[in-house]
Amino acid sequence: MSDTVERFSNRVENYVKYRPDYPREIIPFLAANCGLTIDSVVADVGCGTGISSRMFLDNGNRVIGVEPNAAMRDAAVGQLAEYPRFSIVEGTSAATTLPDAGVDIVTAAQAFHWFEPVATRREFARILKPDGYVVLIWNIRQLDTTPFLIEYEAFLQKFGNDYNFVRHENITERELAAFFQKEYGLATFANVQIFDFEGLKGRMLSSSYMPNENSPIYGTMIEELRALFAKHAENGRIEVFYDTNVYFSQL
Repeated sequence: MSDTVERFSNRVENYVKYRPDYPREIIPFLAANCGLTIDSVVADVGCGTGISSRMFLDNGNRVIGVEPNAAMRDAAVGQLAEYPRFSIVEGTSAATTLPDAGVDIVTAAQAFHWFEPVATRREFARILKPDGYVVLIWNIRQLDTTPFLIEYEAFLQKFGNDYNFVRHENITERELAAFFQKEYGLATFANVQIFDFEGLKGRMLSSSYMPNENSPIYGTMIEELRALFAKHAENGRIEVFYDTNVYFSQL
């Protein structure tokens, strides 16, 4: 557990700057399908630097971030200082420290694949109100829809340390069904980031599986990334497309 908690500690600055946001169309969708209102209390578990929390705060919700990593918590406090309805606690998906039946929605964005599912389900059921919902969200980078994305995926496979092991695409329908233990819904939204080279480099380095500046292969990796960018960029920009998947169900 400590390894998964701490593996992002040296990635926080790039995480804040370069991780993708979430489509705001998610909010009216949750209002229509999960009973979200501005009065709903949201627990954002594994909230990281607060990217997903901001979406609900902009909707007027009270959001309680739950995050085990101290550097991530500090970043979230700084990033969301303008929102008086945001608070954050040190906790995990299996031990949030939140009271019983106190939240309307538990969300986990880009985080569920790090959780221990049995203990997490028990904890989510404890903190949710009886009619509350669990909402799991992932930005899934498209792998083969553009020539750049095809070559970028090969680049990550080449240089990533444990890329195939930790990638969130490893969560299967069977695992989701075992977690929800009932029929669940899925909605998909389009998402895109547009980067210059420094942005693409920062986005890559925000991923815990990529070598950092202390690695002996770092220089080679950056030069190959620069060549890849130069090959595919148009007007000094590159597009990274995502499918944002939203899974939702009551427990």
